Amino acid sequence: MRQLTAAALYENLFGSIDRTVRGAQGFEWSVDGRAWRSRGRLGAFGRPRLEAGTVEWRTAGEWRQASIADIVSALPGPEQARAQLGRELEQTAALMRWNCQHQPRRDRRHLAFCALDAAIDEGHPYHPCFKSRTGFDEADHRAYGPEAGNSFQLVWLAVARDLLHLALPDSEDLFWQREIGVQGWHELRRRSAALGIEGRDFGLMPIHPWQWRDLSEGRLKSLIQSGRVYYLGTAGDPYRASQSVRSLTNARDPRRSGVKLAMNIVNTSTRRTIEPHSVGTAPVLSHWLGEVIDSDPLFRGDCRLDILREHAGLIMDRDGPLGGEIAAIWRESVEDKLAEGEAAAPFNALMAVEADGRPFIDPWVSRYGVMEWLDRLIHVALLPVWRLLIAHGIATEAHGQNMVLVHRDGWPERLILRDFHDSLEFVPDFLADPALAPDFETLNPDYRNAQPNQYYWMQRPEDLRDLFVDCVFVFSLSEISHLVQSFYGIDERKFWQRVARQLSACITEHDLGARAARLGFGTREILTESLLARKLGLNGPDFQHEVPNALAGLSLLARENA
Repeated sequence: MRQLTAAALYENLFGSIDRTVRGAQGFEWSVDGRAWRSRGRLGAFGRPRLEAGTVEWRTAGEWRQASIADIVSALPGPEQARAQLGRELEQTAALMRWNCQHQPRRDRRHLAFCALDAAIDEGHPYHPCFKSRTGFDEADHRAYGPEAGNSFQLVWLAVARDLLHLALPDSEDLFWQREIGVQGWHELRRRSAALGIEGRDFGLMPIHPWQWRDLSEGRLKSLIQSGRVYYLGTAGDPYRASQSVRSLTNARDPRRSGVKLAMNIVNTSTRRTIEPHSVGTAPVLSHWLGEVIDSDPLFRGDCRLDILREHAGLIMDRDGPLGGEIAAIWRESVEDKLAEGEAAAPFNALMAVEADGRPFIDPWVSRYGVMEWLDRLIHVALLPVWRLLIAHGIATEAHGQNMVLVHRDGWPERLILRDFHDSLEFVPDFLADPALAPDFETLNPDYRNAQPNQYYWMQRPEDLRDLFVDCVFVFSLSEISHLVQSFYGIDERKFWQRVARQLSACITEHDLGARAARLGFGTREILTESLLARKLGLNGPDFQHEVPNALAGLSLLARENA
């Protein structure tokens, strides 16, 4: 309820709100002559921070607490879109109730990375449909939801060669023996032989068991009946869902590669299939990003950065009607990257509040001091993605789920980034080393006549800034600044002053002022994505709105003419 109302206020769906008032305040607005109110304050980047249970509307001269249905009915947009939003909110609430009843919150501070990644059940900190998972029922949630922690094997198909596109690091046989295991690989070959399937005519393809159930009696049925797809059953190591549901970790050995599988569920604003063009491109993007990082000594020194490389991709029916619905991308594991004495946490764990009512980070800030720890966090978690953008011209979707903090006893040490196949952007003439960039036209026919902003290459440096602001500032670091104000009494402005100080020092020390100015981070207003409006099909193709910039006026970040 809090997230739904705050998002609507932030995106001006109830009309504009006064963003000049700072500190604790009440929000008041009117929809179709009905008065509404809520307690709260304005946070960084103009984010309304509402108090839970305080959203009310006035009827018959009295104030009454509003329901989710009340808020949905007051939103603008087509009735069909609002009805779908209502259903996804109901599903989110139902799955959260299940979690509360069957998986009561426990202290997650000492969990190993894979277990912690699955246990962060808060979902998107802004989007109200953070657990909609359309198509999941309670049994699916228990079997395949990360919260339940159950493991399952993948379903395997034998697929006609002309339906497959592969991007593998070595031969098929070697790849499958490594990923499935020799025993599993031999078992699948035995099952194929029993069906009379020749290896030269068919290749292996994994599919999530939920996705198999969703497709096998429907849109996949004709290919099965025609003998172009065969069901081989389950095989290989068991996997567990991470917090993203479709990204799975190896339950037998977390150091082995994980796999991301397409699923026809909608969570937040996105159907969780995999963009067909991105599957074969994923290993190339990881190789490019790895080369850029390896070429910069600072990423191995004061600004340590590593990535989880997406080293293989498979897709079935890439250019056909099922394109993106049966696809898999393998990537390295966090556990395999950790040295002795290191531990890791997804960045959105740092925003969480535990069962004892204290922040996840509370023991760390108590041990090291809140300001000292925050300064170290900014240095370790922000400066690497900042340098990747400013110095090298590459922006990644580095939000709370895709950033991994490596620490020693809570002291931040270095950053790992993950998930690049559909969330990396660059502007060709802003790249520091264009020679390292992939030749995209040779990777996929879709790229040959593509326009800027359609895939990975953007038109203007400001487009990179907008991605960075959304992911890193508005929907990630602002959660940290809100947390430390709420629990430790540190004004959010002081937090962002410290952010600005470190960003400025980075620009000055490495003579990056001209490149920083091209991005225009210091403007008074800045664009951010309108996630709820997008859900409702409102405000045009860009789905953005202007918000006050917490870094406004920082001369080293501003355009010269700003």
